[in-house]
Amino acid sequence: MNDGLRERATVSRRAALITGLAAASGTMGCESPGAVAEPPHSRLAGGGTRMPTVYMPHGGGPWPYVELGFDKAELDSLSHYLKTVAADPPASPKALLVVSAHWEESVVTVMTAEKPPMLHDYYGFPEDSYKVQWPAPGSPIVAARVRELLSAAGVETKEDSQRGFDHGTFVPLSITYPNADVPTLQLSLKKGLDPAEHLSIGRALAPLRDEGVFIIGSGMSFHNMRGFRDPSLRTVAETFDRWLQDTAGQAQPQREKNLIEWASAPAARGAHPREEHLLPLMVVAGAAGADAGTTTWRGSVGGMDVSGYRFG
Repeated sequence: MNDGLRERATVSRRAALITGLAAASGTMGCESPGAVAEPPHSRLAGGGTRMPTVYMPHGGGPWPYVELGFDKAELDSLSHYLKTVAADPPASPKALLVVSAHWEESVVTVMTAEKPPMLHDYYGFPEDSYKVQWPAPGSPIVAARVRELLSAAGVETKEDSQRGFDHGTFVPLSITYPNADVPTLQLSLKKGLDPAEHLSIGRALAPLRDEGVFIIGSGMSFHNMRGFRDPSLRTVAETFDRWLQDTAGQAQPQREKNLIEWASAPAARGAHPREEHLLPLMVVAGAAGADAGTTTWRGSVGGMDVSGYRFG
């Protein structure tokens, strides 16, 4: 963010910044919503409910709270979509397990705090953007279950009782769950960003879906920081997004093959010079198993095509 834009950045909804909730619950408009699919709720034999998995774009920085110079209609559409994600689960989730693009560790790490703090992991914004709060409780019990499942699959893990919610979690979820009343924990990516490894992590976590845990991947389907607002890269974003939408809709074997080989897709490295914002998709797709994938939102951020997906 250049100095001129920082100087122009103004805090909107100042009171909402202090609480971290009001803006997400109602002050973001939705005059131009993108295409949002209705959730096909899947019920298990015996009357249980299986949670879907979701990959959502989280936008840029603290975008609901400050003016970034992005097109208002784009952000209104993204905000509308994020609000609809709360309707995807067939029942109120026991917990949210979030895989954020903004947390990487050498060993897969689980947040275990009962009351996670905030991690305002952005810079160059107005002071009040660092006062945003989204005070969802944590879930040490679910964290222990996550570690149990990963250990059984041969995945080494560790825990972090100090880690706070980064903006890949609190920014979108302050819109999806503005009351911050669903227990929430984060799971890190693993350094190296091996897509096959992250698909395997997702497969190991699949039983959580039948235990009331809503698994969410938070990233961006286009994430070339030098490319936002660059008209010459619009074709790159469009091309990769079409490939990703097609891949999400494939049956599990082909979907996973495509995701493992994503770097060979058309325009892949133009859309993702580094893939950390794509890897949360691998985890949620792995947890989806054979469940079908659906493109639930198509829109743009900074003039570039982005999309959201649901499996199951």
